[in-house]
Amino acid sequence: MTFRPAIFRSLIGFLLAAACACLLSSCGTAPTARVSNRPLPAYEPPMARAGVQTVRTTAYTHTESDHVEYGPRNALGGRLQSASYPRGRVQLTPPKPRITAAPDSLIFSYQTRSRRSSKTKTVKAKRGRTQRSSKPKEPQIGSAAADWSRWPLGTTFQVLSTGQIYKVDDYGWALAGRNTIDLYMGSRSEMNRWGVRQEPIQILKWGDAERSIKVLELRQAHKHIRRMVLELQGQDNEAAALN
Repeated sequence: MTFRPAIFRSLIGFLLAAACACLLSSCGTAPTARVSNRPLPAYEPPMARAGVQTVRTTAYTHTESDHVEYGPRNALGGRLQSASYPRGRVQLTPPKPRITAAPDSLIFSYQTRSRRSSKTKTVKAKRGRTQRSSKPKEPQIGSAAADWSRWPLGTTFQVLSTGQIYKVDDYGWALAGRNTIDLYMGSRSEMNRWGVRQEPIQILKWGDAERSIKVLELRQAHKHIRRMVLELQGQDNEAAALN
């Protein structure tokens, strides 16, 4: 059998092309028939921007069927984060100081209150070593998905009923043209427990519309992304007509 380099090169090229097509079909930014052909959700006019808004909130997690192909990654390729609850403020009674003959390293004061008297007195004493105060841990900011024309990429807000803080770093088909924010939860049980709620949120920082367009403009093969881009460009009627 004679070796033919031209046929061999053609075969290698075909296999590489097939592999690339397979990879693109599994990528979250590649157009797929499933996404392109289904109708978009009913369009809602944008709600007015305000420092405090009452918003319909839902919850999602990375193990849902429509998100499993992307895994625990947001629209930027980073990792989805679940929001932590803020730490409660606990006020502790200071312990009584132990007077020693240590060097004058610290002079401090504290207040003592007698049970029989309402008078408060200040006592000064010498202490041998300083007390280290632990710095409170910063709360973890959670991921949120939304229509980036209503809440642009990077919008940071606090859910007032829980104190949790979220940042918009994701989007979804069911959110395009809707006044709904989807909060990421780390498990299905947390997602189901949240359900659907009308929640007051306080905007801590509005995101960047120009950055949102830069991320979305190369992904407009998806109709839900095209709708967000149209609205970001001020073409609300065209966005509403897209279905």
